[in-house]
Amino acid sequence: MRTTIRLSDALLLDAKREAAKSGTTLTVLIEESLRERLARSSASGPRRRVRLTTAGSGGLRPGIDLDDSASLLDVMEGVE
Repeated sequence: MRTTIRLSDALLLDAKREAAKSGTTLTVLIEESLRERLARSSASGPRRRVRLTTAGSGGLRPGIDLDDSASLLDVMEGVE
């Protein structure tokens, strides 16, 4: 089957070089890569739910905003 895909120029150039280096075609390289990726995806199976155990009470410290990663990192590193 024929199809059209869009790749960045750099990725296409790297793929063509790899195909030439391994003595294969770009089509074969793309097919093998897709098969490998799909096999890894199906082999991993469904993700299981993770339960985290927490300790303590009272919730977050005053002034902590979990949506502000920069200030949260400052607090974790002791920069206040």
